[in-house]
Amino acid sequence: MRRHEVSDATWEVVSPHLSGKASDCGVTATDNRLFFNAVLWIARTGCPWADLPERFGKSNTACKRFRRLAKKRVWERLFATVQTPDLAWVMLDSTILRAHQHSAGQKKVTPKPNASAAAKVG
Repeated sequence: MRRHEVSDATWEVVSPHLSGKASDCGVTATDNRLFFNAVLWIARTGCPWADLPERFGKSNTACKRFRRLAKKRVWERLFATVQTPDLAWVMLDSTILRAHQHSAGQKKVTPKPNASAAAKVG
């Protein structure tokens, strides 16, 4: 498995949300996993579609398919499915949490009186 490719466990969750199946006729879903890996590659690298590596197929085709699925709100439904639970209900009590010694900032140093300045005053 390459760096930006989806794992088998994740693919089992994602695959039902993409259009087309291996048993369907036509070329729209010839390899949904390859297309999804292309989308992940674009999302993780931040590169434009034109820079999509050749192993993912034609960049223009992948871009058009991505936009078509976006108009159908497929990505929103997919994100809602794989979203982690809301952790807003978790509350931390700071009395039991210890801060690292470096989190307090720089130690304050009081300036030492200058001997020549004290002689001028006296």
